[in-house]
Amino acid sequence: MNQFPGKSIAQRCWLLLTSLTTLFMLGDLRAQAPAEFRGVWVATVDNIDWPTAGNFNSDSQKVEFIRLLDGHQRNGLNAIIMQVRPSTDAFYPSQYEPWSEWLTGVQGQPPSPYYDPLAFMISETHKRGMVFHAWMNPYRAEFNITKNSNANNHVTRLHPEWFLTYGNMRYFDPGNKEVQQYVTEVVKDVVKRYDIDAIHFDDYFYPYRLPGKEFPDNESFVKFGNGLRKDDWRRSNTDSIISMLSSAIKKANPRCQFGISPFGVWRNKDKDPVNGSNTNGASSNYDDLYADILLWLKSGWIDYVAPQLYWELGHKIAPFETLLDWWSKHSYGKHCYIGLGIYKYNSNAAWRDNRQLPRQIEAIRQKPNMKGMIFFSSKTFDSNPNGWSDTLRLNYFKEPAAVPEMEWLK
Repeated sequence: MNQFPGKSIAQRCWLLLTSLTTLFMLGDLRAQAPAEFRGVWVATVDNIDWPTAGNFNSDSQKVEFIRLLDGHQRNGLNAIIMQVRPSTDAFYPSQYEPWSEWLTGVQGQPPSPYYDPLAFMISETHKRGMVFHAWMNPYRAEFNITKNSNANNHVTRLHPEWFLTYGNMRYFDPGNKEVQQYVTEVVKDVVKRYDIDAIHFDDYFYPYRLPGKEFPDNESFVKFGNGLRKDDWRRSNTDSIISMLSSAIKKANPRCQFGISPFGVWRNKDKDPVNGSNTNGASSNYDDLYADILLWLKSGWIDYVAPQLYWELGHKIAPFETLLDWWSKHSYGKHCYIGLGIYKYNSNAAWRDNRQLPRQIEAIRQKPNMKGMIFFSSKTFDSNPNGWSDTLRLNYFKEPAAVPEMEWLK
């Protein structure tokens, strides 16, 4: 039957082709899932995820990264959170910090054959329609002081007065204003020079407490405390650098996002009956890491929060479902992506259950104000733990999804 009476054969062919193209496009739109952030952390510290330990050849590193990206794309992910500054070092040419030892084997030694890993990774990520978040550690300066492998131009050698040793690590002194300015300059440099979609910080502000050991910042407190209680002074130090970074990032690139992935508990209810979560005895951002995440969200200093809820459903101290509900009610109009501990597979009976991760994803999707999730970490997917890589690819992430837009950055 002629669907286009009165038309020539060429016209009929053109109209039929146009109709089929329209139907195809409509079908493709129907297959598109609602916008959802589906990210994965790719850790470079100690060669956790990339590059493989001992792989110091640039061409092999590129092949390895492309394989990593393609695997996550097949599984339906749309965002890479890539660690580019693991320990006051760099996975890119920097005027401030030396090349990372986890990239080349020797801190300060450039890649061979030479290339810019950050530019390469951003390009390959964007080619696949995925977003790239540059993950940095603000205050960790030396991953293990017993190795003492810092290059001569490492900032710990140039400004030893900026640093404090706690346990077997060395940290910037968060109370030192010169430190805050230095870290801000490092971040601003990356935002200006690279086409990144976001700057991402994880949970390491003040370090996690070591039993029986106080963080040795008393000298700075005496000098800069200005009459505040020490806990309040520490929080004010963290607040000031987040505010400073937020301003610097937006000035350098107004479209670049700034996100924080904090420890999963902001504050326990016994310390704050009004705003605390119904968790018992857990460490907390506010009281232990001196990070007032809620202030940063309310003030608009950060664009998203990605709390690390690495506990199982029904956990005795910090149940996943309790904290999911709490964060759903405390995002203050900013995006919230839940950090999922896929690496926990097989760690106990709950994580041996192949329904644990799917139930968490389902719970996230049912909660208001939730915009997606991020998995820790990349290499875990390689072994298809509990069949979860297949589960994402064939079920939960079968249809592609765009990353949710942030109206305030348009």
